[in-house]
Amino acid sequence: MEDEESGAVLRTVGRQIKLWREAAGLKQAELGAAIGYGEEQVSAVERARRIPSPEFLDNADRVLEAGGKIAAMRKDVAEARYPKKVRDIAKLEADAVELGAYNNSVVDGLLQTDEYATAVFRERRPTFTDEEVEQRVAARLARQKIIDTSAARPLFNFVQCESTLRRPIGGKMVLRRQLERLLEMGQLRTIDLQVLPLNREENCGLEGPFRLLRLKGGATIALTEIQLLSRVIADPKEAQILDIRYGIIRAQALTPRESLAFIEKVLGET
Repeated sequence: MEDEESGAVLRTVGRQIKLWREAAGLKQAELGAAIGYGEEQVSAVERARRIPSPEFLDNADRVLEAGGKIAAMRKDVAEARYPKKVRDIAKLEADAVELGAYNNSVVDGLLQTDEYATAVFRERRPTFTDEEVEQRVAARLARQKIIDTSAARPLFNFVQCESTLRRPIGGKMVLRRQLERLLEMGQLRTIDLQVLPLNREENCGLEGPFRLLRLKGGATIALTEIQLLSRVIADPKEAQILDIRYGIIRAQALTPRESLAFIEKVLGET
């Protein structure tokens, strides 16, 4: 496993399934046959070598008559499926009342389509395996659930450099669907979406992408990620620098209304 926290969750789940199976007097092959999985898959789950799917847990709960005790572990297993970095960021985002993000590389992860996110992860070198790509895409899409229009918070504002709207990651059709998604997201009342055009002589975001989180307690923290390094910036003085910088970037960008019109124009050209 990538980290001990995930490993502990999977070992607990595997141990519980094994105890319920033995109490029912079933061998691994018999349980596998009853729930539609092979003996090796059951063994791998019990040894914490494989992450059980929601269907695996539900079926095991039913066959072993666990009364919901196995199925109740679905949420813990789902979180263990994602890389620790993603889990940590998700926790911070859940505690935020406002989130701001600037990106001049790719479309922000909270706005990405399934196809676009897959294409982004497939560009990684050295390459991810298909399973790793699937895992990271699932984690990224799961984080998007924080954008809930029925809730009063958090509020979101995104500034995308024009270059991210024109870079055909995954091909033109993938880019078109991504631009359409941006137009949809830009209509939500909880989201302000802005574009920083390439013809602007002023650009305070040349040093790269970052995001700001304003937390419930009033503190502001920043997140940065470059190449192999990712960093949470909690020091108030350092976070303030990026907060000031982000305010300037928003002022240099088009307004949300102008930005949606700009995205529609780029979509028409793609």
